[in-house]
Amino acid sequence: MAKIKRRLQQGLIVLFCNLLMACASGKLKEEINTLNGRNALLEKNSATLRSELRDLSTHCDSLHREYNNYRSACEFDRKALSDMRQILAGEQEILERVHDKLTTALIDFSNRGVAVFYRQGLLHVSLADDLLYATGSSKLGENGKKALEKLAQVLNDYPRLKVIVLGNTDDVKYRKGGDNWSLSTERANGVVKLLCEAYHVEPARLTAAGKGKYNPVADNLTPEGRAKNRRTDIILNPDIDRIWNSVVDDY
Repeated sequence: MAKIKRRLQQGLIVLFCNLLMACASGKLKEEINTLNGRNALLEKNSATLRSELRDLSTHCDSLHREYNNYRSACEFDRKALSDMRQILAGEQEILERVHDKLTTALIDFSNRGVAVFYRQGLLHVSLADDLLYATGSSKLGENGKKALEKLAQVLNDYPRLKVIVLGNTDDVKYRKGGDNWSLSTERANGVVKLLCEAYHVEPARLTAAGKGKYNPVADNLTPEGRAKNRRTDIILNPDIDRIWNSVVDDY
């Protein structure tokens, strides 16, 4: 009887152990599945992060290249600007010498409506129309030719300066049906032709234009104002295109 009892106890113990192992095995499998799921998610997130990192690295490389290109362009522009400033400073010194020479050359005409001055960085020579022409005429008089000869002598010493000849009038028609704009243009053309043909100024340097009554320096309501507006302006300036091309060609 005792043997039977022990066998039953042993059988129950074995059964209980098997049940515990079965339960433990199920939970373990559940935990393993859970851990496998988490691991798969982590691997997926890790792959996503690695892809994003590669994209960021590529973008960073691109930005670095763009920055280097931008820095190189800035250095180029800074050097070009510095060179341009040096050249323009040299041209300004030339204009100052021309100003002094013109002032001296035209001193005999200073009380006859001739003025040498700067305006907006350019050198101007203003000649009153009664020095250059008869009223309503585009034909140059002898005194005007003498003044322009003095001017041409200085211009020929500085062949790189560009020259604009600008005719101007007041707002009073010079004759019945007359056209002041055409008169101002004819006068500018006459000055350019004289400078070229008589005084050998290089034609490619010269530009002639007429502004008529549309470029006044004084009030046309008074005789004094109208007299100031009837003038021919000679405007001297550096050859900006040549200067810029000389800078660009060095790079």
